[in-house]
Formats: sequence, C-alpha cells, structure tokens
Amino acid sequence: MKKELMDILACPVCKGDLELNIEAEDAGGEVIKGTLYCPHCDERYPIEDGIPNLLPPDMRNESHG
Repeated sequence: MKKELMDILACPVCKGDLELNIEAEDAGGEVIKGTLYCPHCDERYPIEDGIPNLLPPDMRNESHG
C-alpha cells in the first residue's frame, strides 16, 4: 500500500481519519504489513501483502490461524 493513500482513505464505518501503523515495508517504502486504526470507532483494519482490508468489522472474515 502506498503511504499517499492515507490522504484519501477514511474509516468505512464513521468516515473519520485513519492512522497508519506500519509493521513491514518493502525497499520502495510501500507498506506490506500493518494496520489502519480509527480512533473514533476504536477499530483496526489489517494491511496484509500490501492490501488494506477496509471491510466493516462485521463483514470481515478473520479466520487466520
């Protein structure tokens, strides 16, 4: 995920601003793993393999082992 996307991304629930928490980046500075956090909803959205999952919490499938 490119960090510039933070300018246009919003929480899918409340439309508030998201905070980026980076766990891993590639050599070009793109986010490979991390989370997007909404302080208004106190909700976290995962970023895996460079792809943010912005589905609302009740629609997200988190069956990771």
